[in-house]
Amino acid sequence: MKPGIWCLVLAFLLPVRVVAAEGEFLDRVWSGHPVGFALLTERGYQFVAYYDAERRITVAGRRLGDAKWTRVQPAGVPVGKRTSNVTGWDSHNTLRLALDRDGCLHLSGNMHANPLVYYRTRLPFDLKTLERLDRMTGERETRCTYPVFFKNAAGDLLFRYRDGGSGNGSDLYNIYDPGTRAWRRMIATPLLEGQGERNAYAIEPTLGPDGRFHLVWMWRETPDCATNHSLSYARSRDFVHWENSRGEPIALPIVLATGDIIDAARPGEGLINMTFNLGFDAQQRPVVVYHRYDANRKSQAYVARPNEGQRGWAVRPMSDWNFQWAFAGGGSIDGEVKLGPPRLEHDGSLVVDFSTKQAGAGRWRLRADTLERIEKLPATPSSLPASFRHAQSTVPGMEVQSVISRADGRRWGLRWETLGRNRDKPREIAPPPTELRLYELPDSEVPAATNVGS
Repeated sequence: MKPGIWCLVLAFLLPVRVVAAEGEFLDRVWSGHPVGFALLTERGYQFVAYYDAERRITVAGRRLGDAKWTRVQPAGVPVGKRTSNVTGWDSHNTLRLALDRDGCLHLSGNMHANPLVYYRTRLPFDLKTLERLDRMTGERETRCTYPVFFKNAAGDLLFRYRDGGSGNGSDLYNIYDPGTRAWRRMIATPLLEGQGERNAYAIEPTLGPDGRFHLVWMWRETPDCATNHSLSYARSRDFVHWENSRGEPIALPIVLATGDIIDAARPGEGLINMTFNLGFDAQQRPVVVYHRYDANRKSQAYVARPNEGQRGWAVRPMSDWNFQWAFAGGGSIDGEVKLGPPRLEHDGSLVVDFSTKQAGAGRWRLRADTLERIEKLPATPSSLPASFRHAQSTVPGMEVQSVISRADGRRWGLRWETLGRNRDKPREIAPPPTELRLYELPDSEVPAATNVGS
């Protein structure tokens, strides 16, 4: 089917059953491996994108307060041994949703070095007009991974993705014009360029209290996750002009030699793209937390902040663990250490949540002036109901997966269960589909830890 022509969709109204303690049943979904679903709540509407029991991309939407959902299953095109609307055994195939200024819904995902998968509604908030386009600019769209929709300070819709593969890729940024309903490159070059020798794994650009967007990333030399290295930083007000933490311009594209290095850890020294995060202190300076090995090759969590008036970043350990999270090879792996973004407290101190497979979970409080660890605290009690947090399946190894969405002082959680990651390899037997449920939850100011690729 040619881009711009309507794809065939199955559109119908779904009755729902609301049970406060158990959430709202939406559908039965694929459970053979985890892959990111999307939950978007904005401007009085709510949309969910997921893989159903047959692994097909499915999108459900409603006006908030309505008891019925509209659901569509957009068509795809052949991609190898599958079609672009059906996921394989790959945990990279996250789904992403966004609304543009006019209220038209955008969907991308189900890609791991594959041709661009992209849909958009023809009419605002009208899911039944979802069309398959599979094209934005038409250039460098045959090996896409890690789609991210986000907004700049002016409210324009932007799209970031990787062109290429692990160990050899470029990060490209597009901007959408709702007047012409067309995408163009935000900048002429990639923002992060691996020069054919590496690729970058970056967190989503984060708008700081200083009005700038802050970007943190690490480089990787090969598909082997042990080859991550050189934790780096840049900032920008407009995504066109970029600078380091001292305010000095950085020419584009940003390459290994020109980024602002936070920690020059080499391959094999424990940087992992699943475990780093960003926050801000009382003086609006970026504060970065991350995992790497210490001199004894034990896993430790570190915190870093730009040095005042001089080059480089001040780095301090937060943990005193006595284990090593050993990782290597390709494919998606489970995160054994997770770090939340540093949170600014009323007294100017910072708090960082952590959870580990071997040393449990908790919080560290850090001094405002030195980032020295003041105290270790118990983990923040969860505000999520037990039925949300604990796996209900009797199949061994099942895990709870979730996505949180906030809007207008309200919070929702999307919940389902799957087996864990399996290096993106098929399993001999897949467990039965599990229930996808939507909960309205008590609001919480504590953000979750972030995973960036795998």
